[in-house]
Amino acid sequence: MEGSVHPTEGWERVGDRFYRKTQLYTAVFDHDLDLNNHIVAGAPYGGAVAIYRDETKIVSYRAAKSSKPGIDIYSCSGKLLKSIAWDRGSIKGLGWSEDEKLLVVGYDGTVRCYYGLQGDFTQFSLGREAEDFGVKSCQFYDTGMVALLTNNTLVSVLSYTEPRPKVLAATPEGEVHSWNIIPPNHTLSRSVEVLLSIGKTVYVVDTTDCEDRFLDIGPFSHIGVSPNGKFAALYSEDGKAHVITADFQNRLSEYDSKSQISPKYLEWCGNDAVVIAWDDEVNIVGPNGATASYFYEDGVHVITDLDGVRLLSNKVCDFLQKVPDVTDDVFRYGTESPASVLLDAVQQLEEQSPKADDNIQLIRGSLVEAVDNCVAAAGHEYNVHWQKQLLKAASFGKSVLDIYNSDDFVDMCETLRVLNAVRFFEIGLPLSYEQYQRLTPEGLIQRLINRHEYLLALRIAGYLRLPTDEIYVHWASAKVRVGSEDDDSTCRVIVDRLQGKPGISFETIAQAAYDEGRGRLATELLNHEPRAGRQVPLLLSMEEDEIALDKAIESGDSDLIFFVLLKMKKKLPLAAFFRVINARPAATALVESTAELDNDNALLKDLYYQDDRRVDGASVFIRESLTQSDARTAGDKLALAAKLMSDSKETHFEVQALKEAATLLRMQEALDRDLTDTFTGLSVNETLFKLIRLGYHNKAKKIQNEFKVPEKVSCWIRLRALVAKRDWNEIEEISKTKKSPIGWEPYFNLTIGAGNPRLAALFIPKCTGLEPGQSITMYEKCGMRVKAAEEAVRLRNADEWSRLLDAAGKGTPEGKEIERLGAQAFKK
Repeated sequence: MEGSVHPTEGWERVGDRFYRKTQLYTAVFDHDLDLNNHIVAGAPYGGAVAIYRDETKIVSYRAAKSSKPGIDIYSCSGKLLKSIAWDRGSIKGLGWSEDEKLLVVGYDGTVRCYYGLQGDFTQFSLGREAEDFGVKSCQFYDTGMVALLTNNTLVSVLSYTEPRPKVLAATPEGEVHSWNIIPPNHTLSRSVEVLLSIGKTVYVVDTTDCEDRFLDIGPFSHIGVSPNGKFAALYSEDGKAHVITADFQNRLSEYDSKSQISPKYLEWCGNDAVVIAWDDEVNIVGPNGATASYFYEDGVHVITDLDGVRLLSNKVCDFLQKVPDVTDDVFRYGTESPASVLLDAVQQLEEQSPKADDNIQLIRGSLVEAVDNCVAAAGHEYNVHWQKQLLKAASFGKSVLDIYNSDDFVDMCETLRVLNAVRFFEIGLPLSYEQYQRLTPEGLIQRLINRHEYLLALRIAGYLRLPTDEIYVHWASAKVRVGSEDDDSTCRVIVDRLQGKPGISFETIAQAAYDEGRGRLATELLNHEPRAGRQVPLLLSMEEDEIALDKAIESGDSDLIFFVLLKMKKKLPLAAFFRVINARPAATALVESTAELDNDNALLKDLYYQDDRRVDGASVFIRESLTQSDARTAGDKLALAAKLMSDSKETHFEVQALKEAATLLRMQEALDRDLTDTFTGLSVNETLFKLIRLGYHNKAKKIQNEFKVPEKVSCWIRLRALVAKRDWNEIEEISKTKKSPIGWEPYFNLTIGAGNPRLAALFIPKCTGLEPGQSITMYEKCGMRVKAAEEAVRLRNADEWSRLLDAAGKGTPEGKEIERLGAQAFKK
């Protein structure tokens, strides 16, 4: 029976703490794969294991086995996930990122970052110095790496997504016996720190400094740094392991292995103990040199993790860790903790013993703590039987309590179902509870997706109420890459499965299809992408420009349409570009409005010519003519505009106007040349005005005749010009004529406005159609009060006469004259 073995059976005391070795999987690798001849690197959080043949070891040749170098990726249970061919020479670094990207570093400084466990990779170089001197070895951490070159130069990369190789501070010459790194998130400087064993001492190198820690007990064959970055372990060549603080200020313990053989590994098991491993022996060293040993029949590899180490051999995969506090609290022999008593109570209950109630009463005051600890201990158990027993104990305890928040209990039940599912050997993800908390459910689902375990990923996502869109998209992308069906069948299967699912990005699936060379399938899939902004860029990259333009127009997004048009204009000949947009009014309108805003007249003229829009084309020439400083050029532009519109009967007036404008420009050019003033740019009326004002009456008459300026208009212009130049004599001569096309009132108004009342008064008698009494006011404006009184008398307007008399004053000469005029006319 699974539960017959007590959890403490595999515990080993190391000082005052216990460590346990949990067997995760057996029969991991085939017998024909000798793990001793391979370099092994494991991803964090129970992740995949990468192995490649150790080039320093001689192995027997086997005909069935390819001699080409390669890297195999396995799960912890020994399931082959992917084989990767390697063609970049000797491998000098093999490591994993926190999100399970495999980093492979070649001797020439080439770094390949394999993502998704499927052989796809991005590539970057560690720089010129790495190419020149070569890479000796590498160390990796969650998001970055450091490479040691053969000339002792250190090159750091902080991010695999945006790799910017940076050379650290200069290091001393001499053989580097061993080295390790403290990641940036554990250093005060927030930059990576490198510990180098050179000679008998250790140097600490960062971006700016290289400091000697002045040790005299080296050289050290191994340097290990604890997961929290606070401690370092140094293994000297005399077989002693020294544990110190990472700042080298305190020496914490020393352990003498008494071994003449240098160990294969020195790693940290959590933050409390150091694992020293030889081929078949693993020692765990705790504080004050306390140790425990484990032996293996075949060679063992140590893979460090967040809270322990995985021990991997051909036959088994074990997990070695410090016994969690809550587990120790519940299971340790002799303990009388409330949680231990509660676990015993549930066992008594199963046996129907009355002692169960006695146990509950014994811990009544600490029952909440007991329930909490049983729940927590269940999370740290790998054995399903003991998980159930602990949860039963917690359930029994909380049923006795009046008030208890069951959220943690429910969450733990969910978590254990998930952990047990992914620990199953066919999946091979032996996550501990602590690793799962750090990885997060979303991170776990991503790992399942990378392994193509879609059904389990969907079930876990549904169980934990997480989005499933990424799972479906990844499944569909994989299907278009490796599926054997034809394009129509594949598209139908994918659409049927994904239709109506929220958040699905068909663009991602279409991109995968296009990358696989299935362009038609990609186009079909894009038809189901609801977001035009996702469709269009991919369609453009697929050379489906017209479909992309149609999708952009359908979306109604002018920015998206404009984006497509810009791409097409750069790519296509102009005539082909216009042929595409002419059939799409929205695109044409956008091109037209943009060209107008940018004053791109050349594009507008080509567009209008291609579309046979003569009037619009002519308007471009007219706008150009208005901006010309040279009259001849402006005239030529107008002539071209007139020519464009001359074939249409509907534009007869416009053609005539353009011809007249061109004629005016030519005549103004002649005037500019003959006279000392500038006329170009003026209208016909303005030209007439200027000529008359300057005294060129004959030239003005010629302009008037040429453009058939109406007599009334020319009369107005002549009057305004004469008033502007104060040519009173000419105006007085005009006053002697009998008729005026515009009447005489404008003459009066403009003359009086120009300050010549005497001349203005000459026009008052000639004004006809005046309002009653208006002539009186006109004389008064001219300052002729007596004349105004005469007019009042003539018009028999006694009121006005009386007002004028009052304004002049009765005793004044002017008043007496007004009084005399009125005395005869208004006798009572």
